[in-house]
Amino acid sequence: MVGINLRGVDVDFPVFTSRSRGLLNTLLRYDKQEQRRVEATGLSGIQVHALRDVNLELKPGDRVGLVGRNGAGKTTLLKVLSGVYEPTAGYVQTQGRVSSLTDIMLGMDMDATGYDNIVLRGIVMGLSRKQALAMIPEVEEFTNLSEYLQIPVRAYSQGMLLRLAFAVSTTITPDILLMDEMIGTGDAQFIKKSQDRISRLIDRVPILVIASHNESILNKFCDTGLLLEEGRIIHRGPIQECLALHLGSGQDDQANPAAPEQ
Repeated sequence: MVGINLRGVDVDFPVFTSRSRGLLNTLLRYDKQEQRRVEATGLSGIQVHALRDVNLELKPGDRVGLVGRNGAGKTTLLKVLSGVYEPTAGYVQTQGRVSSLTDIMLGMDMDATGYDNIVLRGIVMGLSRKQALAMIPEVEEFTNLSEYLQIPVRAYSQGMLLRLAFAVSTTITPDILLMDEMIGTGDAQFIKKSQDRISRLIDRVPILVIASHNESILNKFCDTGLLLEEGRIIHRGPIQECLALHLGSGQDDQANPAAPEQ
C-alpha cells in the first residue's frame, strides 16, 4: 500500500565548534527559543535540532499542508520525506514513488543537451531509460523549446532552463508529491500554464504534502494541516484550524523575517 511512515524521527545539523558557541550567540543575539535548538555536543562542536521526535503516517487521500514560521522545520521535513535527508534517529518507511518539486534542477547537467537532460532527470526520478525517453514528446509540447532541445542547456536563459526542468518534473504522476511553495518564476503566461499543470497533477496523486506561507494555496489544495514549531509537530488537524493557531500565536513568518528556514 502507498504511504510513508515516520517514527521518532530526529534530524540534527552540526554547525560550529563549542568554543564559538557563546560568542556567536552573543553576536547573533539568538533569543531563548532559538538557543533551545542549539545544544553543546562536547568538544566536537554543537548541533541544531532541525526535527525532534516526529511521528507521522501518510496514506492515500491525504492532502497535508505544513504550517509554521521560518525555521520551524517544514523544509527539513519535506527533505526527510523525499529521502534527501537521513534521520539522525528514528526511521522512515516509504512505499510508492515519491516526486519532490523542492529541487527540480536535481540531476541536470549544464553541458548536456535539453534532450539528454530529459533522460537524466527522468532517471534521477526513478524511471528506466526507456520510460524517460517516452517523456520526450510531452516535454517538447509543453516547453515549446523546439531546436533548443538539441543544444547544451548552458546556453539557455534562466526561464528556458526552468521551463525544461519543470516540464520533466511534472510529466510523471507519482504516488506521493512533495512541494515547497508553488512555482512562481517566469513570465505571466508560463506561471499560469505551470500552475494549471500542477493543479491537474495534484488531482491525480494519491498523497500530497505542501509547505507554504500562502494561506489561499493551503486552503485550496489541503484539508489537513501540520503545525510545526522548533522542529516538532505540535498540532495536527483541519488546515483552517492549523492556520488559525499559527496566526493566533503571533509567530508568523513576517514577525521573524531574519529567521533561517531549516
